[in-house]
Amino acid sequence: MSAVSLAGVSVGYRQRQVLADVSLEIGQGLFIGVLGPNGAGKTTLMRTILGLQAVDRGSVRVLGQPARRGNPAVGYIPQLRSHAAHLRLCGWDFVASACRGHRWGLPLLDAAAQREVGWALDTVGAGSLARRPLSELSGGERQRLLLAQALLGRPRLLLLDEPLISLDPHHQRGVVELVSRIQRDFGITVLFSAHELNPLLSAIDQVLYLGRGQAALGTVDEVITRPVLSRLYGSPIEVVRMRDRIFVMSGEVEVEKEAHCHDV
Repeated sequence: MSAVSLAGVSVGYRQRQVLADVSLEIGQGLFIGVLGPNGAGKTTLMRTILGLQAVDRGSVRVLGQPARRGNPAVGYIPQLRSHAAHLRLCGWDFVASACRGHRWGLPLLDAAAQREVGWALDTVGAGSLARRPLSELSGGERQRLLLAQALLGRPRLLLLDEPLISLDPHHQRGVVELVSRIQRDFGITVLFSAHELNPLLSAIDQVLYLGRGQAALGTVDEVITRPVLSRLYGSPIEVVRMRDRIFVMSGEVEVEKEAHCHDV
């Protein structure tokens, strides 16, 4: 059974087709880097897997069942999170606010739920952040709390939409290493979207690259090639490898360094 299966999936917005007849199978227990140019559909794909976005055609199955809203087997960190820094909550309350599906408002937690919050905080190494206000935390520390939220209920599939945004290289490395450890320790399937490949290279099993409504899934060596990326970008692309880094170039421009914007 695949973690995620798309069969002939097409999704569009306002006369613009974001995904066009995409079919793919993502195996269980893999760390998948989801990449692609701005507007390629990375967020759309995750919302489709979550059952938040209806498809125009095709079918989506998650862990053998049709995609649906509120699937407890799927954890999710969305892309828009700037408000978190301004909430008047400590770390514990922020994580607890998502317990049992409550995103905002603090539920009354029984002993089992309190243990679950404690487990999630410990799993991401955020026990020391439990009593600190969000406003005093760094971006990397807040990212640990968001990951703890996503782990409540112990999901089998974890969707992380651009978790490296606004983090410096040190904190980016820390987040990738943390997610990779959790993925290995618990056998979770991870879809980790980013606008640059290099921070993920040490962790990913496969790349899912999106572009022009199409998708390519495979190992780095299979997908990050001139023919595949030229097809997905719709223009000539060169792939330059230097030591342990890969640069995706259009002429003299590194396309993955372009200013990031949302695809929805």
